[in-house]
Amino acid sequence: MPKKSFSVSRRFFLKSSLIAAAGAAAPTIVPGSVFGQNAPNNRIVLGFIGCGKQSQHLLRAFMRERGTQVVALCDVDKLKLQRDLKIAQDYYAENPGSGATGIQTTGDYRELLARDDIDAVIISTPDHWHGLHVVHAAEAGKDIYCEKPLAHNIKESQAMLQAVRRNSRVFQTGSMQRSDSKFRHACELVRNGYIGDVKHVAVNIGGPPVPCDLPVMPVPDYLDWEMWLGPAPGRPYHSELSPHLSRDIFPNWRNYREYGGGGMTDWGAHHFDIAQWGLGMDGFGPTQVIPPDGKDFKELTYVYKNGITMNRTGEYDGIRVNGLLFVGSQGKVMVNRGFIQTWPESLVRQKIYPTEIHLYQSDNHYGDFLDAVRTRSKPICDIEIGNSTVVVCLIGNIAYEIGRPLKFDQKSQTFVNDAQANQLLGRPMRDVWRI
Repeated sequence: MPKKSFSVSRRFFLKSSLIAAAGAAAPTIVPGSVFGQNAPNNRIVLGFIGCGKQSQHLLRAFMRERGTQVVALCDVDKLKLQRDLKIAQDYYAENPGSGATGIQTTGDYRELLARDDIDAVIISTPDHWHGLHVVHAAEAGKDIYCEKPLAHNIKESQAMLQAVRRNSRVFQTGSMQRSDSKFRHACELVRNGYIGDVKHVAVNIGGPPVPCDLPVMPVPDYLDWEMWLGPAPGRPYHSELSPHLSRDIFPNWRNYREYGGGGMTDWGAHHFDIAQWGLGMDGFGPTQVIPPDGKDFKELTYVYKNGITMNRTGEYDGIRVNGLLFVGSQGKVMVNRGFIQTWPESLVRQKIYPTEIHLYQSDNHYGDFLDAVRTRSKPICDIEIGNSTVVVCLIGNIAYEIGRPLKFDQKSQTFVNDAQANQLLGRPMRDVWRI
């Protein structure tokens, strides 16, 4: 891997010698950004960073969207890279006229970002890479779809938000439950007061991550292990972190603190996100977080400034929590994928009238992002929303790690008078990596 420091400036990409290499390998394509919004050839040219389990779904989904063209794929695992290349080639072979004359593959995302013809990037890499990929993509002038959770830590999340705003980029967080009618209806019931005053939210997700103590395994010849680690702490390879292509699973790196946030950031980036939406807390969040103490607090508990509480639990007042449960003074709403239940039961059929609060309506998370790229508007799960959600997840993990109640200042994104907790807001990046 290169042995020099990398800035996040646009100048780095323009001056990099990678541009020449990328240009030589690329098909001739006019980027969609040169066309007007209503032009018939308003095609959005896409590059994919990350070819793991989730990318297969994302690649097929974006290729099916009108007016898109995939021209580049990047991954540090050559087998996964070739698999996604075949998926794209097969799709375009079956749909003549819809694709590029060639697709570039690379193990270094900077080569992909150096291409001036790419309008937007789809990022589905491990969490510890999100900060670098997003900041560098924003500085390279790309619009960005990035998988959830937004970031590995709060300082990186803040750097990502600032880079996206500074460079006027369109950004969609992959918390795709917002583009589901059941979640939207549940949140509209809550926001319009149909369960009365909200008192509590119960969220059923997995727990925090653990330190990685996996044994040493030989590095396979198809994998650039140093590039997989990137900014994360160095350690020997183990297949649980980057499994062979034949293991069609979501890899277990997400369970380890060095690379992910456990179930708290995995499913938390979905269910805490809906809790924030239903509470009208986008851009804000809890001001206190209390870990289980075996006495007064049996589960991780959050407290909002308005007194609403939220906890991580599988059961509330005799109800098995399926997804998340909003509890109000006059009723309850529970929602998950393909499921919604209300108390009273008739509430599930309640119509939201034109004069009431209607939340952003999207029935296609990917199409919503592409529409926002064309119109230069904010999509349903903009980076500020992704930041608010991941902060909920991450301060919970920090409370678990420290083992005592914490107060959090949402404006400064720091813990109040707590140097130990604030040390965990971020971490140094390894080797040459910087943002």
